[in-house]
Amino acid sequence: MDEPPNVVAIQAPDGVEVRHLRAFVAVAEELNFSRAAERLYLSQPALSRQIRMLERLVGCELLRRSTHRVELTVAGEALLDRARAVLAALDEAIAAAQSVGGEHAARVMRLWAPVLAVATRETSLHAMRDAFEAFLAQVPVPADVTVRPVTAGGVPALALGADPAVLYLHGGGYVLGSAYGYRALVAALVETDDLGALIPDYRLAPEHPFPAALDDALAAYRWLVQRRGDASRVVLAGDSTGAGLALACLLALKRAGDPMPAGAVLLCPNVDLTGALQAPSESPHLMDEMTPTTESYLDGHPVDDPLVSPLGADLGGLPPLLIQAATGDRAEPEATALADRAREHGVDVRLELYPTDAHVFHVFWSFLPEAVDALAQARRFALDAVAGGEAAAAGS
Repeated sequence: MDEPPNVVAIQAPDGVEVRHLRAFVAVAEELNFSRAAERLYLSQPALSRQIRMLERLVGCELLRRSTHRVELTVAGEALLDRARAVLAALDEAIAAAQSVGGEHAARVMRLWAPVLAVATRETSLHAMRDAFEAFLAQVPVPADVTVRPVTAGGVPALALGADPAVLYLHGGGYVLGSAYGYRALVAALVETDDLGALIPDYRLAPEHPFPAALDDALAAYRWLVQRRGDASRVVLAGDSTGAGLALACLLALKRAGDPMPAGAVLLCPNVDLTGALQAPSESPHLMDEMTPTTESYLDGHPVDDPLVSPLGADLGGLPPLLIQAATGDRAEPEATALADRAREHGVDVRLELYPTDAHVFHVFWSFLPEAVDALAQARRFALDAVAGGEAAAAGS
């Protein structure tokens, strides 16, 4: 295929945007502002502003207007073919990116497929746990990660890095998951040389229903605070129900009058075990099939207790929160509702939405660009929170 003429040689002046070029091409082809505005679904004044802005940026008149006609200037004629080539190249690049995005989505589904195949009400919990661990094992562990077993306040755990600062609570509906299985994702989050993390192997239901997971998380948190010397040097983090558990920890700490961590990172949080806010699914879905096992965590405990469904809690007094979610995730409405409620209660909260469909898309960091971006933002949030806590502790 021949290359578009002069595309490489074109150097757009600072400030020129794609919308300016599209507006110019539309008017140049229609030679009529009204028809061009209809073509671009713009008002005519808005279109005129874009043309004037483009002319100001390139430094010359591109279109000559009169009451009866619109015509191209010599400069406009010189720009038209080149603008068309640039826009065609851009459209081709976008199409290529969308194609790659489709490949990424297909790869995500291939990795999830073995878990989805066994996630039925007829499958034993043992088989589901094995499938989930096998799924997590497909994610590569970053090179040069130091992993060692520790006992954190009586709770078995894995420590990543020499000086853990992040307490990470894994997801899995309170019935699946392990510190070992999550070590790859958590290592990618913290980049152990800079931060380090502690992943407690909190007890799972149905063998250990509520409040076992919460008790273990609190014990590990208090151990880490003692080791770090100050709660302001610790950040809580978690994904899915692990994010809900992290939020429940914050509420329990507030209730007990314990010191709060520097902040919390909540990845695709599942913070309402009723599932009332989850978007409907057009086909069988893992979250639907997990409902009976999640109920085993409750074991008759009221589902509206804020320590199991913290979305309905009084969130006042919590530390800064970073909430990340996928726009196509069924749990995204919970993340948005949590951010809104936290703001209403005066919490410093940041909500980040990423254009992908996978629940806890972060686990696909080895090939999914959105996961790489999200983990980088989460790492920066945690580093800034810990640095702020250390500065405050040093000044007190």
